[in-house]
Amino acid sequence: MLDHWNTDRVHRFRIEAASRELPTEEVEEWLKTVKPAVFWTYEGDGPVAARLGGDALLPEEAPTPTAPLAATIDCSLLPSGTGLPLPADGHLLFFAKPNISFGGSKDGIVRYIPAGTRTTARSADSWYGAYPSHDLRMAWSGSSTPNPDTYALAKWGDDLDEEEDDRVTQLAAEITHAWTSVGGHWPMWTFALGGNTTVLNYDPLESVREDEPEDAEDWVLLATWRCAEEVKELDQGVMSWLIRRKDLATLRFDRAHIRVDM
Repeated sequence: MLDHWNTDRVHRFRIEAASRELPTEEVEEWLKTVKPAVFWTYEGDGPVAARLGGDALLPEEAPTPTAPLAATIDCSLLPSGTGLPLPADGHLLFFAKPNISFGGSKDGIVRYIPAGTRTTARSADSWYGAYPSHDLRMAWSGSSTPNPDTYALAKWGDDLDEEEDDRVTQLAAEITHAWTSVGGHWPMWTFALGGNTTVLNYDPLESVREDEPEDAEDWVLLATWRCAEEVKELDQGVMSWLIRRKDLATLRFDRAHIRVDM
């Protein structure tokens, strides 16, 4: 759902789409798939509400991580525009190994540390070294658009003939281009909460829904890390953490899944 912050952009997008003679019905259907998200970069102008890498701050009784710490998010500094039922305070910690075989449900890949918890710095019990530590500043909260190929596949399926497949994929790309041309596209970001998936070789959300068909439509994208060049094992890869919305609402982060792609 788009909030009031995006109202003017949506209005300009509709005008632009009409000027390109894009089908109104298809434009409106596409808009329904735009999701709210929060984005961070190394050089944003917002508060330092997140940190990449380093050691994890964990309670003494917590089990030692078996994967390096990817990111720490300060929930108290999150805006309301994530579209997810996230905790109001405390910290969310995301863990992952820089390996495309590191996927599925893994112990401790997302941990929630309530506010006021006494913690100490802990290194992961993993032969992978810690990720370089960087402060992340909030860049913006706003809209996240779907990948054109993923959108076309979800809407029209994969049983089209080659000509029809090319037509609908091109239509999705043209709608996306109309959006970006009116300012709907933002600068490169590093880490995000919520939003649509970042697709390289496959869509991580569709992947987890295929593997976990029960309550398939309840799965949502929790976080995405677009790994920079310092994560050399992945060569500009993407890590995606996914969770069922009902599990997120009850803080059952032990049920989260992860997908790593490059």
